[in-house]
Amino acid sequence: MSRRFVTELVDGEPIDQVFLVSEKQLRPNRQGNLYLQMRLSDKTGSLNAMAWNADQRLYESFANGDFLLVKGAAQLYNNNMQVIVKSITRVPAEQIDPRDFETVSSQQREALFHELASRLRGIRNVHLRNLAECILVDEELVDKLRRAPAGVKNHHAYQGGLLEHIVSLMRVANAVSPLYPEVDDDLLTMGVLLHDLGKVDELTYESDLGYSDAGQLIGHLVQGVTLLDRKLFDTERLSGEPFPPSLALRLKHMVVSHHGEYEFGSPKLPMTFEAVALHHLDNLDAKLANLRQVIAEDANAGSKWTSFNAQLGRKVYKG
Repeated sequence: MSRRFVTELVDGEPIDQVFLVSEKQLRPNRQGNLYLQMRLSDKTGSLNAMAWNADQRLYESFANGDFLLVKGAAQLYNNNMQVIVKSITRVPAEQIDPRDFETVSSQQREALFHELASRLRGIRNVHLRNLAECILVDEELVDKLRRAPAGVKNHHAYQGGLLEHIVSLMRVANAVSPLYPEVDDDLLTMGVLLHDLGKVDELTYESDLGYSDAGQLIGHLVQGVTLLDRKLFDTERLSGEPFPPSLALRLKHMVVSHHGEYEFGSPKLPMTFEAVALHHLDNLDAKLANLRQVIAEDANAGSKWTSFNAQLGRKVYKG
């Protein structure tokens, strides 16, 4: 039987296939009986799953990031699809087809990175171009960039999502900046590359997605500035000339201010043309990617509208 992906499941459909598991929790119900709650996913999305009458042995039989053969049934609950689990069996990773779980394939990542490198090497400002080159030749950093997600739950929350987000945002920025002569296109392009680059160390993504200890304690804004400082040092060492301090300051400002508001974690508000542009274009790309996923995962296949999304505070019109 061919695989049925998360976004294809319908109410009452029997389930007998492999998923990637995350967010497992052993919880008591109102009567004090234990049940197992977890998140099951494939390349198209994820959904909640419940195993009733669970126990500690079942909970400890697998880990987050494992692949599980799940038998049960799909169920529409509060307008969201979930799985009622009858049995689970851990499956070795070498027995699964990785293509079923890659939202961004290795071929797509290669094409995205090639486009990223081409756009960065087209930067006219020699100091920014040298900085970009120091990042592109860092094999360890590039490997992380190819694999990292842009988030754990919201936008681009899958391996390769960060690279996809950066390239998508760079396309928009390069299209918009010529319309505003006050915006330095080269500076905005580098800001796009750097703004979330700290996420390669903030997040964990070897199996299931999560936060590293440094990510929890420091966060990608501070980590991004620290990474930038290291690369500025490398740039000066390799080019044999100092990096302009004012240019470095404007790059760091874009990193720390790109969330746009204090309440969203920015220690500073955007105060330059490039920082303001970066914040709004970043928000645009993230929000539209989030809407795309909400529509893809919506269980109301026959409706023009998604069910009410608590995170967005609204329904979404599918057309």
